[in-house]
Amino acid sequence: MREDDRALCHELVLGVLRRKLWLDRVIEHFADRSPEKLDLSVQLALELGLYQLKFLTRIPASAAVNESVNLVRATREKSAASFVNAVLRRATRELDYDPGSGVTDRIERLSIETSHPAWLIERWSKAFGIDEATEFARANNEMPPNAFRFTALTDRDEVMRELRSAEAELTASRVSPEAWRVKGGSPVIRALIDRGAIYMQDEASQLLAYALDAEPGDRVLDVTAAPGSKATHIAKLAPEAMVIAGDIHSHRAETMQRLAAKQRARIHVILHDATKALPFPNESFDRVLLDAPCSGTGTLRRNPEIRYRLKERNIVELNQQQRSMISNAASVVRQGGRLIYSTCSVEPEENEQVVESFLGAHSEFAKVAPAVPKELIMGVGYARTWPQHDGCDGFFIAGFERRR
Repeated sequence: MREDDRALCHELVLGVLRRKLWLDRVIEHFADRSPEKLDLSVQLALELGLYQLKFLTRIPASAAVNESVNLVRATREKSAASFVNAVLRRATRELDYDPGSGVTDRIERLSIETSHPAWLIERWSKAFGIDEATEFARANNEMPPNAFRFTALTDRDEVMRELRSAEAELTASRVSPEAWRVKGGSPVIRALIDRGAIYMQDEASQLLAYALDAEPGDRVLDVTAAPGSKATHIAKLAPEAMVIAGDIHSHRAETMQRLAAKQRARIHVILHDATKALPFPNESFDRVLLDAPCSGTGTLRRNPEIRYRLKERNIVELNQQQRSMISNAASVVRQGGRLIYSTCSVEPEENEQVVESFLGAHSEFAKVAPAVPKELIMGVGYARTWPQHDGCDGFFIAGFERRR
């Protein structure tokens, strides 16, 4: 596949997922029927066509319409081709149609505008205020920047020369030390990834290795480590530390081993269930990272499908799992050692509520500010990143020290 075709395919898939609720409202208006009553192939063809008409102005309207009609024909829904053509032709004549324009309720209007279920908009408005929720929801529909870090194999000067010779646009991260944002240069980037010279990782995710602040000789545990992004980064920053990376699934453990070998990162991979007592003696680690399984609402730009499958009950269930995991992780932190708890969620139930509950039950731990840029630290000693403010994924980071 040609590079420009690959990029267009990627943009179409993620773009339609980011705008699905909005697109389906538009389909309902122009087709005079609910999208759910259409054959799936017809619905998808209309979503793809409308997305191109509204959001990809570099594609001629005639091409967008014709390709959608051809898609339906290719799926043997030939009888629907004229219907798709008629709907999209009508849309080209009314490109300014806004399905949320007549909606007076601000939550519902924002839900339509940004293609987020109304219950998510409502919960974010209650947690952060309607203005912050609006900025966050809009940011979730933007294309995230690509960011990378160097690995232990890297000759940095050589890598930078290769990227610049490929006319890649490079910008130093304002969020994470030694991270870089990159635009363009895709063939060279893929070659660098293949040989293990760079690793693509969101800037906020890269922060966790710095927040842990491992030192030479430390015993370090990454509790839920797959696919190995954080563990291999920790091993790079503290090559003389002993880094153990755990996961519950054997196939994910194998992925970590391959990643570590590719980057020549020295980690020890084990299998364990973090919802149960960990297979280590109490107080046996200097540094412990728990990047807990979560709803992923801080990553909706990269994973737009989450917004449609996530249910409120899932957040409650995750809260219980996270409470269990942080307690188990804390048991293996030595006196004077550090525990970092993080999620890529923006939900208070998965973040502040988990750690405040933990502190209430574990008086031997005290809160300490994680080792991240001070502008990311909130007044209560936690760190947060936001796509609308920092241009990276939404992350929550909390630090603790065992005092006795």
